[in-house]
Amino acid sequence: MARHKLRDTQIKGLPAGRHGDGDGLWLYVQKSGTRSWVFIYIRQGVRREFGLGSYGNASGKISLADARSRADEAREIIKHGGDPTKEMAHRRRMIKLRSFGECADELLTSKENTFRNAKHAAQWKMTLTEYAHPLRKIPVGDVTTDDVVRVLRPLWADKQETASRLRGRIEKVLDYAKAVGLRSGENPARWKGHLDHILPARQRLARGHHAAMAYADVPAFMQKLVGVAGFGARALELCILTATRSGEVLNAKWPEFDMDKALWTIPAERMKMGKEHVVPLPARALAVLKGLEAKSLSEWVFPGSAPKKPLSNMGMTAVMRRMGRGEFTVHGFRSSFRDWAGDATNFARDVAEMALAHKVGDEVENAYRRGSALAKRRKLMDAWAAYVSTTKGGENVTPLLRKAH
Repeated sequence: MARHKLRDTQIKGLPAGRHGDGDGLWLYVQKSGTRSWVFIYIRQGVRREFGLGSYGNASGKISLADARSRADEAREIIKHGGDPTKEMAHRRRMIKLRSFGECADELLTSKENTFRNAKHAAQWKMTLTEYAHPLRKIPVGDVTTDDVVRVLRPLWADKQETASRLRGRIEKVLDYAKAVGLRSGENPARWKGHLDHILPARQRLARGHHAAMAYADVPAFMQKLVGVAGFGARALELCILTATRSGEVLNAKWPEFDMDKALWTIPAERMKMGKEHVVPLPARALAVLKGLEAKSLSEWVFPGSAPKKPLSNMGMTAVMRRMGRGEFTVHGFRSSFRDWAGDATNFARDVAEMALAHKVGDEVENAYRRGSALAKRRKLMDAWAAYVSTTKGGENVTPLLRKAH
């Protein structure tokens, strides 16, 4: 096939369109005047094309001679059954320069319709931008085990859950890079048979890996908590009384509550299982809410210091630390509730699991239960509220409503 049809002297005067130099090398001229080189070939009956760079003699541009040299390289690779889009020297250099951060951002974009909710997406983005920040400028093909361990080790002892999730997300970014041809070989972030020999195994805490206070100690804790002022203390109190997750409480808005029916409807997008959850409110929980509602100046039940934002997720944790119980987690009170329901009451296991918004049985079974579950759960939550509102000696704790500051 004829080659070298173009001349440097004529290229600048070529009109918009495609102009062939022969044997697969083409110059594309845009209406804007931009000129770029493209190589076209046929493989297994399919027409394929890829760019070789922009035309020009300046730094970063591809001259006619350079374009012909690259076209020769592509033809030689194709002749031996290779893939020029991956094997050409200049493309390998481009791949090497693609950073971990660029690949992480591409992966987030590709996954944006698979996240449970906006919070889940934000968690992924935060870990891959903040915690994985030291990796972001490294060429993705050059990320090593040492690089990954250097990021994980500072978090591994004190924030094991966060570190574990970060490791898994780094592993997925590197898997993505390999899938699109930017890496080869084993994934340096894999756990089994690799990092498990370098980093110590996670210490698994009882019941979901969250340190939980023994349910026998919760009444005494609550007796002190009701005397603590502030939104953080009231949020923690509501969280314990309703056995809900911290995020469900902190992001609660007033329209979710029906005070007359003593019900709190948490929308599906804020639930871990992605399904709406209706919480029966004990009298003490209603008292907490009504005390806050009377002075409400925001759509948030627990407003934060920043305008139009709820209380920080550290609000309740800070209260526990100030009370000298920082060794326990807020989430752990759900375990305290579940242990109490199983050990100290005759309520059915399924009722306790539904109170925690855990999946119980199949869809048919859940539909059958739906009619009576709320009434049964109300009795359970009233019993829990009564229990945590008593001292160890069984005396009622006088409800102490405090102004939220």
